[in-house]
Amino acid sequence: MWKTDEELFEIAKRELFTALVGDILDKIGSVHQFLPPNLKPVKDDMVIIGRAMPVLEADVFAETTESRNNPLMNKPFGLMFEALDNLKKNEVYICTGATSPYALWGGLMSTRAMKLGAAGAVVNGYSRDTNEIEKLNFQTFSTGSYAQDQGPRGKVMDFASAIEINGIKINPGDIVYGDRDGVLIIPKELEKDVFTGAIEKARGEQEVKKALEEGMSTVDAFNKFGIM
Repeated sequence: MWKTDEELFEIAKRELFTALVGDILDKIGSVHQFLPPNLKPVKDDMVIIGRAMPVLEADVFAETTESRNNPLMNKPFGLMFEALDNLKKNEVYICTGATSPYALWGGLMSTRAMKLGAAGAVVNGYSRDTNEIEKLNFQTFSTGSYAQDQGPRGKVMDFASAIEINGIKINPGDIVYGDRDGVLIIPKELEKDVFTGAIEKARGEQEVKKALEEGMSTVDAFNKFGIM
C-alpha cells in the first residue's frame, strides 16, 4: 500500500485517525499504546505523524551548577540544542522527564525544527509561545501552555535513546501518530501490520457508512461487514 514513509504518512493524514489505528493495535493485542489523555494539540486541527526522536529531560535547580561529577550540570539547557539540531526529516521530538512546571517546547525551537523538516513535537509537559507556534502551524502536542522557562529548572540529559511515558516505551524510529483524540506510539516491528489493517478498515468503514446512510440497521451492518 506504500513504499516510503512519505507515502504512508500521506495516507494516514488523508484516510486515518488515531481512534481507528488504536482499534487495530487493540485487535493485535497491543492494548497500551495511547499516551496520557492530557496530551493535546496546540490547535485542534493539528495532526502529527513521524518517527520518534526521544528526548530525556530532568529537573534542576539552577541554570548552571559547579559540578565535578556531571559536566552537563555546568551547561545551560543540557543537551537541548544538540537534541534539536539532531532532528531529521519526518522526525518527532518527543520528550519526557520533567516533573515541575516549565515549558519544554517553544516558538524558536519550532522554527529550527521546521527548517530541519521535522514532523512536530510531543512533550510530556508544557509548551509556550503559543501564538508563534500557531502562526507557524508547527504540529505541537503538550499538556497545555505555560510560559515559565526551563533554563533554571530543567536540562536535556540524553536524546535518540529509548524513553517511557506512563509505562509506554518509545524507541527511536517508532511511529508517533496524534490528533485531537490522542497520541499513539506504533512500535517499528508492528507498523506494517497496524497500518495495513487500519487502511483496510478505513476503506471498509466507508461502505458501512454508506449502508447506514441508506437505512441499514447497525446489527445488519455489523453482520454484513464485520466492522462498526
